[in-house]
Amino acid sequence: MAGSRINRGEVWLVDLGMAAKARPVVILSVEYLDEERALVSYVPRITSVRGTRFEVMHEARGFMEGAFDAQSIGTLPAVKFLRRISTLDSSTLAKVEEAIRLWLAL
Repeated sequence: MAGSRINRGEVWLVDLGMAAKARPVVILSVEYLDEERALVSYVPRITSVRGTRFEVMHEARGFMEGAFDAQSIGTLPAVKFLRRISTLDSSTLAKVEEAIRLWLAL
């Protein structure tokens, strides 16, 4: 980790261990405490959009056309998070949360 706190709603570049590529993800979890596991949950941003009900379109300067894919929710150790790219607007974050609730039947 780049020495920064990882906060819910931020977009980070993360080493997902996929073909030596880092990918953007939006952070879902809350900040962990010192006595807790240093784990962070996220939803990855994809560029191969299929148009499913679990994809939340995301357009922002500096990004290719893409979406956050709630079906690919994951958790990794904080050390895999390389650097913060931006912060997601509250409207898009709410849509990601709704897609996750739909995917997990919450």
